Amino acid sequence: MAEEKKKNPNLREKVKELEDKLASEHNDYLRLMAEFETYRRRSAEDRLALVGSAAADTIKGLLPVLDDCERAMALLADSSDEAAKEGTSLIYNKLMDYLKTRGLAVIEAKGQKFDTDLHEAVTQFPAPAPEQKGMVIDVVQTGYTLNGKVIRYAKVVVGA
Repeated sequence: MAEEKKKNPNLREKVKELEDKLASEHNDYLRLMAEFETYRRRSAEDRLALVGSAAADTIKGLLPVLDDCERAMALLADSSDEAAKEGTSLIYNKLMDYLKTRGLAVIEAKGQKFDTDLHEAVTQFPAPAPEQKGMVIDVVQTGYTLNGKVIRYAKVVVGA
């Protein structure tokens, strides 16, 4: 019996040591799983951001085409060639409708109060009327937002 009492404290110590080690390993496992979940979530967010930025870059590349269509329609407005007017308008409208489904929106600038968050002042011009001071008088280049974020500022003439 004396021998059994001697072994018993050693066994209890050994059990306690093993239980502590098991708890430590379990905590390490839980931390590792939490870190992996965080990594997986961030990776998914990064992939979505990459796809979104690729789409934004593609749409930015198409903006000069929209500008050219707008210029062509302005030039054709005085022309008697109805087929050219209709064809250019059709191309512009189809392209614009598609880009709108992808989140593109035109920044309305003419007649609006000058806003540095949306507009880039190219020049100032004496305002024809006092109420047009600080207002956008003319738009030199159309600005666009993509899903609420400005991808190109509207280049405008501001009344001074």
